[in-house]
Amino acid sequence: MLAIVVSATGGPEVLTYTDHPDPELNPGDVLVDIAAAGVNFIDVYQRMGRYPLSLPFVPGNEGAGTVAAVGEDVRDLSVGDTVAWAGVMGSYAERTVVPASRLLSVPDGVTADLAAAVMLQGMTAHYLTHSTYEVKPGDDVLVHAAAGGMGLLLTQIAKLRGARVIGTVSTEEKEKLARQAGADEVLRYAGFSEAVRELTGSGVHVVYDGVGAATFDGSIASLRPRGMMALYGQASGPVAPVDPQTLHQHGSLFLTRPTLAHYVADRDELVWRASDLFNWIASGQLKVHISHRYPLAEAARAHEDLEARRTTGKLLLIP
Repeated sequence: MLAIVVSATGGPEVLTYTDHPDPELNPGDVLVDIAAAGVNFIDVYQRMGRYPLSLPFVPGNEGAGTVAAVGEDVRDLSVGDTVAWAGVMGSYAERTVVPASRLLSVPDGVTADLAAAVMLQGMTAHYLTHSTYEVKPGDDVLVHAAAGGMGLLLTQIAKLRGARVIGTVSTEEKEKLARQAGADEVLRYAGFSEAVRELTGSGVHVVYDGVGAATFDGSIASLRPRGMMALYGQASGPVAPVDPQTLHQHGSLFLTRPTLAHYVADRDELVWRASDLFNWIASGQLKVHISHRYPLAEAARAHEDLEARRTTGKLLLIP
């Protein structure tokens, strides 16, 4: 099969499009012909070596496609079924093998590309708003990078739960996208914490921050007493060490660094999150903005565009 292979860590140029051995089907596994693979910042961190992996590897942590074969002991899936997954490496390829326990059946009314687009980011937005901090009607929520793939989903899901959403963006074009997703207020990054204070008086209940170093201090300053700082990414770089006294000084704040794996480790929890997403998409309550579809061979260009902030919404690779 053809796949993207990383043999040495580095820039986008290390993403090599090449022939690669077909994955081996073991008992309990499912072989999938991939229809679409999502592009995420975790792929960038793994490619750079910031999140070390054994070399060589096929990147890609989420995707969707059609079941091509099932291993022994697989009973609930059949050849031809449409399935999706997250948190399993190897999606930048024509085919991959996924443990049946990590696969999700994609219902009618949800296309494979839409399913691929919400596996990692959608379930992350779900756990952030339903579990890390359970958003309630009337809550003030700050969403950074509100026009990105995560930001657009977070904004919509927080609105579904009755929140007032304040988003940050870098351009007028991105502001329009954030407002279309339901953001009540949209700010630029310069001086955002002061603007948040003016809008809310006491600060927001929760900040969802995937930017990291560039926004962390302002995010802390945007919270009301006993507010929650959910740092789920570091697109601008890692955050410097934090003195716990900072949380006391700003009002007995909570700080967490969650990750999806810990919120979908249980099969029932995985199915709950994905089912909610699929139902919202099928009913039209959740709009998924896929801004770019790249041929698999152009994975390096997709990474370049993502890192340069030239994109909005979700990026997909199409084998």
